[in-house]
Amino acid sequence: MFNKLKQFKDLRSQAKTMQNALADERVNEEKNGVKITLNGNLEVEKVQLNSELSQEASERAIKDCINSAIKKAQKIMAKKMQDMGGFPGLG
Repeated sequence: MFNKLKQFKDLRSQAKTMQNALADERVNEEKNGVKITLNGNLEVEKVQLNSELSQEASERAIKDCINSAIKKAQKIMAKKMQDMGGFPGLG
């Protein structure tokens, strides 16, 4: 039982280390002059709009930018996790 608790504590520690490493990552995406910046925690840090777009086009561009940025960030996270050895004991 104590061995399982130690493994859990080690996994939590490794997850925290990974989260801290990912927090420093930035992902930028641009569509039709709309720019979005996400950090490694998938939080939107910056939004720059294109005033020449209609509201409908702006909404579509924002949605597309965010979705693309999230996919890029997920790929970066997966690569970093793989480089850091992943989570032993899972999978």
